[in-house]
Amino acid sequence: LFREAMSRLGAAVHVITTDGHAGKTGFTATAVCSVSDAPPTLLVCLNRGATSMPILRGNGVFCVNTLRAGDELIADTFAGRTKVAREARFDTGEWSKLSTGSPALMSAVIAFDCRVIEIKSVASHDIYFGIVEAIHLGGTGAALVYHDRAYKQV
Repeated sequence: LFREAMSRLGAAVHVITTDGHAGKTGFTATAVCSVSDAPPTLLVCLNRGATSMPILRGNGVFCVNTLRAGDELIADTFAGRTKVAREARFDTGEWSKLSTGSPALMSAVIAFDCRVIEIKSVASHDIYFGIVEAIHLGGTGAALVYHDRAYKQV
């Protein structure tokens, strides 16, 4: 019942990326939230069973890439729906680096490049709190959201 209820809660679609000594990975997420603007801080939730978890934890940096309308292929690729191997996922889209070395999607509505300052474990997930070190503002336009188990644009 809870999962069904959450599927009806519309949320922006993000690809969370990291790169560093622990490796390079990315995953699709809707569990992203602002925490503070002084200093600018975001949080990202990730299931501890996810294959990206030890890489993100080991690198201690991440980039929140908010997808724009039309980026469904990128969302599905990083969600593992296209069966593209993790190493080849970054072949979809144009990627660059900002401050931390985490991949930033140049076509994203916004990319927040963050350094992890704290990790909290709650139930099945870890919550990564990150201070924003750099921001890439993409062009204006509609963003991609996930609602009722379908992509939509806002």
